[in-house]
Amino acid sequence: MKYSLKPLNEQVIVITGASSGIGLATAKAAAKKGAAVILVARNREALIGIEQQIRDEGGKAFHCVADVGRKEELQWAADVAIRECGGFDTWVNDAGVSIYGRLDEVTDEDNRRLFDTNFWGVVYGSQIAAQHLKTKGGAIINVGSELSDMAIPLQGMYSASKHAVKGFTDALRVELMEDEAPVSVTLIKPAGIDSPYPQHARNYTDRELTLPAPVYTPEEVANAILHAAVHPHRDIMVGGGGKAMSALNKRFPAAMDWISSKMMSGEQVREEPAKHREGSLHQPTTGGEVRGNHQGYVMKTSLYTRAKLHPVATGAIVAAAGAAAFALLNQSKKNGKRNGYTASNQNLAGQSPIDQDLDIQRTVIIREVDL
Repeated sequence: MKYSLKPLNEQVIVITGASSGIGLATAKAAAKKGAAVILVARNREALIGIEQQIRDEGGKAFHCVADVGRKEELQWAADVAIRECGGFDTWVNDAGVSIYGRLDEVTDEDNRRLFDTNFWGVVYGSQIAAQHLKTKGGAIINVGSELSDMAIPLQGMYSASKHAVKGFTDALRVELMEDEAPVSVTLIKPAGIDSPYPQHARNYTDRELTLPAPVYTPEEVANAILHAAVHPHRDIMVGGGGKAMSALNKRFPAAMDWISSKMMSGEQVREEPAKHREGSLHQPTTGGEVRGNHQGYVMKTSLYTRAKLHPVATGAIVAAAGAAAFALLNQSKKNGKRNGYTASNQNLAGQSPIDQDLDIQRTVIIREVDL
């Protein structure tokens, strides 16, 4: 199938979940690159502020207050794009929310509301976008998760919704190919992202929520989304950590089940007592923030993802990272000998790496395992 995707500075992009996190990061980045953005979310106050900020910086933005779980409201976003910009070229289904709680604790009402947003919001948005783009061409980009490929305790229904998003997205892609429609369909699968995601989740635990490491910046996901708006991709995993977990789960599912049962619940909560347990499941809360409050290390880039998107350009960076790692190893050995011991190189040479996340600002090389 041949796709004709416009440069970003010629595109109109509809983005759901645009009031915070990945959606907001994507909207800001797209506007800076010259795209007109249609901002879709429930939080009117946040959207108005974001729209004004983008315009003040010379960008083009329009907001649309809508609940993605209601198809008639989501249609308003398409209508705004058509009225203000003559249509749209890319539709990004990013809106989502989570629930932290055991499957036997969460109410049916909360579970249904989660699926209304995470799954039906993607379905409705994709259907509206496909109808508009079938004749003119363009891109539909759905945001899944590393949990589209695996599941973890405490976020069981969120995992189920992201599995459903993957299944729907794959089916949509095949049907559009069958129709020979010039529409690219991409599934983005982020690892843990330092967005307000934990603060917005419905919390059934008695402790504050967090994300298991490794955690990446929302801007890295935005970069992948905007790449897919111009370059067709079937799916993109953001973060080598997510790739490793997905691959391990595929090859060693029983072992990963055991590991998850022993470790993952504890990795998703902090020691401090829970604060805002209702989250934004049923009503919008705070907006306007790209970053969350993750207390651990946050990777600014994923070399794994960059290499997948730009394999030639990242070759030199991989070589530089390898040289830096080799230099660090040699320096460690020299220091060890001076202090009367020999440093081990097991972590550097005993694995099969394909991805080293390079945080240039802090000159830290993070290893990600290719499985």
